[in-house]
Amino acid sequence: MALDAKIPEGPLDKKWDRYRFEVKLVNPANKRKFDILVVGTGLAGASAAASLAELGYKVKAFCLQDSPRRAHSIAAQGGINAAKNYANDGDSVHRLFYDTIKGGDFRAREGNVHRLAEVSGNIIDQCVAQGVPFAREYGGLLQTRSFGGAQLSRTFYARGQTGQQLLLGAYGALMRQVANGQVELYPRHEMLDLVVVEGVARGIITRNLLDGEVEVHTGHAVVLATGGYTNVFYLSTNAASCNVTATWRACRRGAFFANPCYTQIHPTCIPVHGEHQSKLTLMSESLRNDGRVWVPKTPGDKRPAEALPEEDRDYFLERKYPSFGNLVPRDVASRNAKQVCDEGKGVGETGRAVYLDFADAIKRDGEDAIREQYGNLFDMYERITGENAYKMPMRIYPAPHYAMGGLWVDYNLMSNLPGLFVLGEANFSDHGANRLGASALMQGLADGYFILPYTIGGYLVGASLPAVSPDHDAVKEAKAAASERVHQLLALQGKRTVDEFHRELGLLLWNRCGMSRNEAGLQEAKEKIPQIREEFWQNATVLGSDGELNQVLERAGRVADFLEFGELLVEDALHRHESCGSHFREESQTPENEALRDDENFAYVAAWEYQGVGQSSRLHKESLQFEDVKPATRSYK
Repeated sequence: MALDAKIPEGPLDKKWDRYRFEVKLVNPANKRKFDILVVGTGLAGASAAASLAELGYKVKAFCLQDSPRRAHSIAAQGGINAAKNYANDGDSVHRLFYDTIKGGDFRAREGNVHRLAEVSGNIIDQCVAQGVPFAREYGGLLQTRSFGGAQLSRTFYARGQTGQQLLLGAYGALMRQVANGQVELYPRHEMLDLVVVEGVARGIITRNLLDGEVEVHTGHAVVLATGGYTNVFYLSTNAASCNVTATWRACRRGAFFANPCYTQIHPTCIPVHGEHQSKLTLMSESLRNDGRVWVPKTPGDKRPAEALPEEDRDYFLERKYPSFGNLVPRDVASRNAKQVCDEGKGVGETGRAVYLDFADAIKRDGEDAIREQYGNLFDMYERITGENAYKMPMRIYPAPHYAMGGLWVDYNLMSNLPGLFVLGEANFSDHGANRLGASALMQGLADGYFILPYTIGGYLVGASLPAVSPDHDAVKEAKAAASERVHQLLALQGKRTVDEFHRELGLLLWNRCGMSRNEAGLQEAKEKIPQIREEFWQNATVLGSDGELNQVLERAGRVADFLEFGELLVEDALHRHESCGSHFREESQTPENEALRDDENFAYVAAWEYQGVGQSSRLHKESLQFEDVKPATRSYK
């Protein structure tokens, strides 16, 4: 199948304007006739549901948690990018576009990324109008700070709680529409399958997590905004409930999964402290504005930080990348932290950590100034580690964080399955092989508030969408398949817990398909994952029944999907014989240990078509065309 991204013709900075003028519109009275299903109520889902309802569409919104306020979007700490140039330091839409393309190592579409940069300023205005308490300067203007991959200040923030405050704004907009009767909210519902009628996405199968009822919901379009999949690594910065189930079940129904091997490792996380740990905690990238990253110069030097004089410290990011210093992109910072730890310079009991030191910033600005900027982050660090980061350096180490890969979508945010739209981290579209910090919130809100309301109308007005009966064969088949999957899981009465299998899979992927990858390790993972999956279906145990709140059953379904999806992740990494962004193949690196791209052979989006459990997926390629920027060696020195 030829993948048509449907990028509008014309100059890059005119494409979105041209699209909005030429797209067909739905008459306001006709919008009342369309039912739209929105799965996920984080930033992307809540903003989309609220915006569509405001326009007049009838919306059903499905929430995994008991409230949209619990979406994982609240965990985004440091800020949201926008090209408003409030700092008067040379920012522009084009510079944000270029930084994002370069940060993604030239593996993203120009058209999508430029549109994201264009609407970024509108997001800030929208959120201010909603009452989001962004930090402000003395004169009253919104304040910004720097993030990795940029040499200017474009990140708007609300201390270390930016994601939570933005979500409260979107939640308020969503609940207004619930009160108006335009949105019907379904909390504690998990999507188990996609209903595809004659090649068109027309509904979903859900399970009520409280009473176990399997339900059918049909409509004229389905919107997936269900987040990323890096919990496949078991230990990650994601909430424990984050999963791949919705997007993977859509993939099993024919939606292509794009670039699954592009998994971001975040450089500033609290290190692992034990083998039975189930969650990793992120420390915001914003801390690298004032914190300096260093390790002892001499391998094996175990003196405490305060006993190491300046001449015995290696500020390795500042040394290797003098232009960007500690604010290099996440993939660069993570690989370098791993490298110095591999050399024996790591700190802490395990030797798998580096220091993030605020002593110079406190000496320069005072402890009160640092507390005002990052106070809640320092408090969180102390509660978890028992250490006061105002008095001693934080210890950090990279950990799985964000998924740049996701379901393939075109410029309309629609997958190859007509009627299936995918937003935010659930799609692949904007970040290439590495996401710059503070860009996740930007994409989620851009997709929901400012892009989908245009593109979904263009689809609906031109589609023939007769009503779907609950007795339609496709509906009955999807419901029966979802119910059968639940019964298969409940029939498992083995000797190992579901979490044991998840931990085994995650450790294998972290060691063989994590920060660093090579042919032998990927082949090993490819061979072992089917073995783990086979034992799961023979020896896992799932207690309880399907007619009650059963969190073991929930986890079992998600782990079963991870065991299928993990094989595709490895297959994608194995086929891409290059290094780019977060995908670092040890066979493809420069003498300075930097990523070495192969633009001649791999300048494409890898979109995979599901062929069955245990079967190799079919690869489809979307060639990446660069008209405005020329791919070059990504240098932050």
